[in-house]
Parts: sequence; C-alpha cells; structure tokens
Amino acid sequence: MTDDPLSQLPLFATDQQLALAIVGKSRASMWVKTVIPQLEKKGFPRIDPLHDGRPVPLVRRFYDGYFGITAGFNVAAPDGKEDLSIWKRRPA
Repeated sequence: MTDDPLSQLPLFATDQQLALAIVGKSRASMWVKTVIPQLEKKGFPRIDPLHDGRPVPLVRRFYDGYFGITAGFNVAAPDGKEDLSIWKRRPA
C-alpha cells in the first residue's frame, strides 16, 4: 500500500472522504463548501448519481492536469550543429 491518501479511498468517494484525503481534517468542511463548487467550474469530476460519489481516478487525473503534471515538458530544438573545435587552444 502507498502513503497516497487518494489511493486509500474507494473507487467512488464522497466529498467528505475526498476532502479529508486532499486537505486534511481541519480544512475539510471549508473545502467541501467553498472549494468544490469553484473546482467544478474548472472541470472537477461531478458526483456520479448511480454510485453516489465522485470517481477517484478522475479526481486524481484532474489534479494531475491542475498542477501541470500531464502537460509534459517543452524541449528546446537544437540551434544547429555543434562546432567544438573553437574551444581548442592555438599555440601562441
């Protein structure tokens, strides 16, 4: 088992369970009341009516995108062929 709190949750978790895993006990009620409605506007997974919870894998994917983890990295294109001969010393 891993230390990741989201991995400890069932496949579909309640808002309270998610809040405890994401922000901890002291901020959980505030997070449920004020943060979730804001996050839903940004694509946070909605409650699945059949399972009466939010799909935890989609919550994880949301946060990966939210933090830019899934955005990838831009690698600079090479600017041309390297000429290492310019570093050789010429005799004086």
